[in-house]
Amino acid sequence: MFQPVSLFIGLRYSRSKQSTGFISFITFFSTVGILLGVAALITVVSVMNGFEGELKKRILGLVPHVVIAQSSSQAPSQVTNQVMPESFQAWPALKAQLLQQPHIEHVSPFLSSEALIQSSSNLQGVLLQGIIPKFEQNNIINDHMLAGSLQSLSQQPYAIVIGRALANKLKVTVQDTVRLVLPNKTLFTPMGRIPVQRNFIVSGIFDVGSQVDDAMVYIHSQYGAKLLRRQGDGIDQLRLYLDDAFNAERVVNALTSASLNELPIKNLTFTTWNDTQGALFSAVKMEKTMMWLMLSLIVAVATFNIVSALVMVVVEKQGEIGILQTLGLSRAGVVKIFITQGMINGLWGVILGSVSGVLIALNLNEMLAMMGLNILGGNTAAQALPVQLELINVVVIVLSALAMSFIATLYPAFQASKTQPAEVLRNE
Repeated sequence: MFQPVSLFIGLRYSRSKQSTGFISFITFFSTVGILLGVAALITVVSVMNGFEGELKKRILGLVPHVVIAQSSSQAPSQVTNQVMPESFQAWPALKAQLLQQPHIEHVSPFLSSEALIQSSSNLQGVLLQGIIPKFEQNNIINDHMLAGSLQSLSQQPYAIVIGRALANKLKVTVQDTVRLVLPNKTLFTPMGRIPVQRNFIVSGIFDVGSQVDDAMVYIHSQYGAKLLRRQGDGIDQLRLYLDDAFNAERVVNALTSASLNELPIKNLTFTTWNDTQGALFSAVKMEKTMMWLMLSLIVAVATFNIVSALVMVVVEKQGEIGILQTLGLSRAGVVKIFITQGMINGLWGVILGSVSGVLIALNLNEMLAMMGLNILGGNTAAQALPVQLELINVVVIVLSALAMSFIATLYPAFQASKTQPAEVLRNE
């Protein structure tokens, strides 16, 4: 089979068994180093992708992608008898219009307030949300209910749904009674001014597996309006769920454009998930970038061993290089010989590393279970390590490793091409 001379000789050199033991040792470990670096990079990036995906699903599945509220300047400022602005009672018309906009998949009305929840055992600060259960069919909580359901808020007066972490802190279960206290809302009584408070019955417990499990409680907006002394259903905000949470800024820009001046409610304010959770996702992104950098350095260090091995091979093959040049091989041909030899080592490391990394990423949880390891901690034994293998990441890692291997071969190859046949063969 026909092969270019430079490729043929480079392949023969890479398979040669006559090299010194030290050169073979360095060559072997350069290949192993690239293998380990590529495999580790694929595995770690896949796990980081999994964690980012879990955060997006668990946090952004609960936290509204966009919240629409009316400007506070339009609302009455009475502390003891705050009334919902009359104009926001038109939220059904606004909801219908919003659903016609691109990227908006679901709109649900709600009210919210800071509150304290108290049981006979403990007291905890929470974010109180009053919802209309029939509009919460797409809420992630419906898929993570341990007991009861969000529909129970419509079936039982003064019912409340809480997270499992909060239920454990309060030491309560379904049908137990808890007390909601609104410290920012007060009433005048014969005993003086006291916070608004009311007993609620726990009708459901959810477990999403995020920090909202002990920080958020749900009641029906009808009873939330009574607590807040509002008229009607008390709705003062709409939350938008998008086809992709990262389209939030684009949606807000569209909603604030001049084309939507006919909105039934004026003086609206928009809050995106990036305002409340952006710091967390920025930290995850920075951590992912740093992991890329650190593990890429492992591959870079391994490719430097290719430089060392090739430099010694060039010194060892000085006589053969001189003979090849006297036979008519050009300097470019000499460069191609040693680039081929170095790339063979890098190619083996990249191929074996990418295959190993993909296999490890796809079977990581099974391997950890066989070794009895639980990276997530003792309280999450039943939870698998999130892994999300993406083809684009594997391709980028493979191409980057091959590029570093190619760059590592350039210096020794050009040094070999500078060999002077007359000087080398003088004493042969």
